[in-house]
Amino acid sequence: MDEIDRLSEFLQRLTPLSRSCLLSELERLELCGIDMPGSADVQSRLRAEFRKDGSTQARATSPSRYFFAPLELLLIDGAPEHANMGRISRNTLTPIWEWICRDLLPTMARDYIKAISDQVAANNPKEVSKIAATFQTKVVKVLESTFASAESTEFARAKLAQYTASRSAFDDVRKMQHVLRAGDALPKFDEKLPAKIARFDDGQVAKITAQLDAFKKAHPEALPFALTLVARRLATSWQLVSLATKAAASKSPADVAAAPYACVVPMVLDRLDDKRLALRIALRHNRVLVARDLLTEIYDTEYALKVRIDGIENSEWGTRLQQLMDAIAALVSAEVSRFPSNVGHILGSRRLRSHDTLGGKLTYLAWKGRDAMQDGAAAFRKLIGQT
Repeated sequence: MDEIDRLSEFLQRLTPLSRSCLLSELERLELCGIDMPGSADVQSRLRAEFRKDGSTQARATSPSRYFFAPLELLLIDGAPEHANMGRISRNTLTPIWEWICRDLLPTMARDYIKAISDQVAANNPKEVSKIAATFQTKVVKVLESTFASAESTEFARAKLAQYTASRSAFDDVRKMQHVLRAGDALPKFDEKLPAKIARFDDGQVAKITAQLDAFKKAHPEALPFALTLVARRLATSWQLVSLATKAAASKSPADVAAAPYACVVPMVLDRLDDKRLALRIALRHNRVLVARDLLTEIYDTEYALKVRIDGIENSEWGTRLQQLMDAIAALVSAEVSRFPSNVGHILGSRRLRSHDTLGGKLTYLAWKGRDAMQDGAAAFRKLIGQT
């Protein structure tokens, strides 16, 4: 028996859920930059089984798909290890589902799977939604009991670790709990948002802030997910920072950090880290044009953060931003160095930094002038209020 036959035999001994979990785990390791010999062949075989439509998303079984449906708009395909406030890694869903079915609620999960399967076969979508919502409520209640003590929390964490080596999978369980506990509040909030926000100007910021204020009052733990839904409507992710800077007394890091929605700044940095990971993968697969577009977005985000927050370099946000940009610079340098010095590389082009052009510098001066006027007006109003 050759190696390929032995591999096929091994994979077939696993349950479909375990094979799906294995695929998610191998993809997670790849996203983390960990190379495993033979991983490509295993992934290819598993994708042929679970992703026959060519999708980049794991095809979950129907019962789990209905259970996780409320999370759909919040899922990302990035590595679970890196920070993603308000979002959940798709790669953790399979191990979380296996943990729910085998350890958290095995009997109820079996009943749920049978009930869902019967109603799907009967083409009864209303009953399917009702059964899924009931099981979601049961899971939330059990999680609340599980997290009530440090001992039961650690026991649950250890059990989940049997299905994935991801250090952040348990954090995704907590995120899932917050989303499911919010019920239909997030879908209703999502419906009220504009389909697209082309310009996130003062009027739009004020309108969205009012909607967020109302949501936060009722569901404070689910606020990061509401912010994620807002981010989906924006033309660029860095525009999210306006929710913090518009409400701040000034553009200094301290004042922005004191603003009601200061958490959007680390969220933007999370998305910058997403682009770093995507850039690394694009370069690994020689997708230079994809890498170019990613690098342009990265430079634009860096520039926007430095313009919107004066002296960000001297804050914790600035430290993280610099670390990310250093890592990105190392990726670009390694790619450019593969070519002779007399051969220009598209990733080394100054045009990728549009703010270094004359038009970009004029825009910078315009922003700074407007910010100075706004800061002056805010200081004057504060002075009037004090007197």
